[in-house]
Amino acid sequence: MSYQPEHFLVWGELPVTDMNRSVAFYAKVTGAKLTIDTGGPNPMAVFNPAAVETGVALHLYPGTPAGDGRGPTLHLAAEGALEDTMSRVTQAGGEVISPVVTIPAGRFFYAKDPDGNSVGFFETRAS
Repeated sequence: MSYQPEHFLVWGELPVTDMNRSVAFYAKVTGAKLTIDTGGPNPMAVFNPAAVETGVALHLYPGTPAGDGRGPTLHLAAEGALEDTMSRVTQAGGEVISPVVTIPAGRFFYAKDPDGNSVGFFETRAS
């Protein structure tokens, strides 16, 4: 028997040291409209609140980032062309750490957010 869910990654959490700075960074880079939710035991900023209902979501929370690109890498979708996303990463205080990498499913690049979290930004191949 083989377990094959629709999504193997169902919830991602990115630890950040400054919630407001991180919300501003990810909103600028991805185009998402993040807001800080204080309804739980810890504040969190959810990328797509509607996705919480499906169990497939990503949020920022106050924590201790691995820093300097260590730790797992989450690949995120972003608004617009990948080259524009690269520019927004730098403008928003992050660091682009690779050229664009092309794979059969699309293209991506690696970056670090202002806390040093390793993130990738992915663009699917046009149909």
